Amino acid sequence: MIVQPVTLNSRLLMGARWAVLFIAVVVLNFPILATVLTSFKSTADINAYPPKWLFTPTLDHYYEVLFTGNTNFVSYIWNSVVIASGGTLLAIVLTFPAAYAIARYKTGAAWLLPIVSNLRALPLIIFAIPFYFMYQSVGLLDTKLGLALIACIINIPLALLMLVGFMQDIPAELDEAGRLDGASTLQVLYHIIWPASRPILFAVAILSFIYSWNEFLFGLILATKSAVPVTVGATFFVTSYGVKWGATAAAMMLGVFPPMLLGFFAYPYIGKSMLRGAVKG
Repeated sequence: MIVQPVTLNSRLLMGARWAVLFIAVVVLNFPILATVLTSFKSTADINAYPPKWLFTPTLDHYYEVLFTGNTNFVSYIWNSVVIASGGTLLAIVLTFPAAYAIARYKTGAAWLLPIVSNLRALPLIIFAIPFYFMYQSVGLLDTKLGLALIACIINIPLALLMLVGFMQDIPAELDEAGRLDGASTLQVLYHIIWPASRPILFAVAILSFIYSWNEFLFGLILATKSAVPVTVGATFFVTSYGVKWGATAAAMMLGVFPPMLLGFFAYPYIGKSMLRGAVKG
């Protein structure tokens, strides 16, 4: 094997590439960077002009958000955990057998998938008013169950599309082998398809949880006190008397940290699952 010598020009070229990449990362993530810095600045540093880039960091805003503010921010975080977990679990339970029926028996494949995909493409605001009146009539307004059902509905299209694509890759011979051993359809689904689908189920669960966590519109319209999610609670520091920039930034960082952390650690897993479907397509 011939090893090419590292020349000065190649080093300069590599350095230029890293410099461009670094600048692009900073520019693209500047809003996040600005929010992080604001959350650690004192109120005086936030209001300073020109803006301060070097300052003494403080946790006062985080302390205010979690312990001394007029809002119950910890309960908002808990509400989001319950809503996102419930919506994710319901979406998987409902879409898993549906995806199997579509992948194996083509049940509704010609019309169900296009309808579901188109529903996900519509702006969610057109569903807000009907859901408000329906929830009002059945007592689901301002409940975590009501918002979990909304999260489930939002997640179903993505979950169904991903699961159908994955199950079409599972050899049908596995089903036939199970039936030859006397297994029913439910037993095949539980003992063969479910274990084989764990990688994509994990990816679907992570994406569904993140989408449910980040949902804002229905939380704003359907929750007022008991079921307020963290995305809506973070806006409570914008008052009629002014904007508490430091507390708002701290609330936003606390709100985005769980899904960001989850996405960071699950990205390789999700990437492999998505790439597998893309290669198949």
